[in-house]
Amino acid sequence: MILSEQEQLRRQKRNELIALGIDPYPAAEYPVNVHSDEILAQYKPDENNYQEVVLAGRLMGFRIMGNASFAELQDAEGRIQLYFRRDDLCPEEDKTLYNTVFKKLLDIGDIIGVKGYAFTTQVGEISVHVREFTILSKALRPLPVVKEAEGQTYDAFSDPEMRYRQRYVDLIVNPHVKDIFIKRAKIVSTMRSMFDSRGWLEVETPVLQAVHGGAAARPFNTHHNTLDMPLYLRIANELYLKRLIVGGFDGVYEFGKMFRNEGMDRTHNPEFTSLEFYVAYKDYHWMMDLTETIFQTVAQTLHGQTKIQVGENQIEFAGPYPRLTISGAILQYGGVDVDAMSESELRAHCLSLGMDVDKQMGKGKLIDELFGEKVEANLIQPTFITDYPVEMSPLTKKHRSKPGLVERFELFVNGKEIANAYSELNDPIDQKERFEDQLRLAEKGDDEAMAMDFDFLRSLEYAMPPTSGIGIGIDRLTMLMTNQSSIQEVLFFPQMRPEVIKEVSSDSDFVQAGVPEVWIPALQKMGILTLAILKEANPNKLFNDLGGMRKKLKIDVALPSKEEIIAWIG
Repeated sequence: MILSEQEQLRRQKRNELIALGIDPYPAAEYPVNVHSDEILAQYKPDENNYQEVVLAGRLMGFRIMGNASFAELQDAEGRIQLYFRRDDLCPEEDKTLYNTVFKKLLDIGDIIGVKGYAFTTQVGEISVHVREFTILSKALRPLPVVKEAEGQTYDAFSDPEMRYRQRYVDLIVNPHVKDIFIKRAKIVSTMRSMFDSRGWLEVETPVLQAVHGGAAARPFNTHHNTLDMPLYLRIANELYLKRLIVGGFDGVYEFGKMFRNEGMDRTHNPEFTSLEFYVAYKDYHWMMDLTETIFQTVAQTLHGQTKIQVGENQIEFAGPYPRLTISGAILQYGGVDVDAMSESELRAHCLSLGMDVDKQMGKGKLIDELFGEKVEANLIQPTFITDYPVEMSPLTKKHRSKPGLVERFELFVNGKEIANAYSELNDPIDQKERFEDQLRLAEKGDDEAMAMDFDFLRSLEYAMPPTSGIGIGIDRLTMLMTNQSSIQEVLFFPQMRPEVIKEVSSDSDFVQAGVPEVWIPALQKMGILTLAILKEANPNKLFNDLGGMRKKLKIDVALPSKEEIIAWIG
């Protein structure tokens, strides 16, 4: 591993701390009794409060001024200024703790604990006067340097590839990012509280499933060695939750991870979080009313109001929301009456629009594609799209008054689907026929078609009460409620391509090739990271480049001769 000069220096400081008898990674509890935000909000000089402060956090800045210094500490709740004075820290003759440990061996990024008292500086800034400090964890890598001046931020840690891959650094140097995930947690806790207050039970269902079902999606598959059988990461938890309704629970819900082996973009990640809940003796009309209440309550809890800014749009989450049938929406926004068209006519129309459709797509799939092409982007305010074709919804009860349709709705907000709900199909004969239709689609090459789940059919044969269920994408809901345009911003660790790590030969490999250890850092600075690269080097150029690197790195030994360099190359 190639270490930068900063990394080498920090490792040297770590060793110096150990030589002074200071453990840079102590094991003992540090008794924090307050956070920075509390002091900043509640310290009153005239009350002389916060006189026994114990804080811990990360050093984010220094201003060393001889026998007194200022630093900035960042803890879990914010930042606060620290004031260090040599004679307070070192009242005896030995000033090592201040002159050496504090001034020379601490770095930005180190985690320390401090004990002291709150006070106000001459310029009126609330600070902590430090009586003693303890090193709790020495940082061996420097943080990205983010500079601020006159309200402007410079050298920000803003590259998405780096931020998502090194989320731990992102959270340190971009504190606003933490707020997104705090709001995400509050979204979940708000909904959980709503469901618990209604007496519904939070449950857990299998992630590894023998039959992938509950949605139209391509699964991830694996193999269980002991049972010698294929298994799938779940694409939905619907069929297991409905088994529990059969078993006698009136309401069940689950916040869980789903996995779909499909594309990735700004609104899709192969691993995502979904809420699904099912309530007996309800239908999709009741579920639309409840969904309005959920979204309104979440917005109010997070923002103190129901109207929030999402990109360029102000979204009003207070109900009631418009309700459009899918065919009515296509007629309104696309000018096409799909109810009056045959499958071939609809396919021809889609092709005339330049859409990518094929012969395997039935009428329902074509309607879905046309809806995505012509309607979705227009649905900015929360809108329920209802009454889908039966072939699009194999788990949904047939419409009570509209032949060929089902009692289903999807909620769209800001041009994206955010929830999907049904009056659940509970007729086992009808359900079996729907599964058989899905098998025929699979035979035609549809790799998103559902599989036959005989155990689920058996459960329905014991009678499932009339039920309504819904799935809500927690990631997309968080995007809405925190005004984020990319799903990666609301996932702590989004899926990414493997990190490309350059191959590097070890120092011992170079030494065995005859390279003196003192010259290895110079070679690495020049991009010669492996013996293979060294073997291809031009001896004359390498000799000249080493001469320049010797000055740059201040290497205080004689430059190797050309003959020695030729011997390295072999």
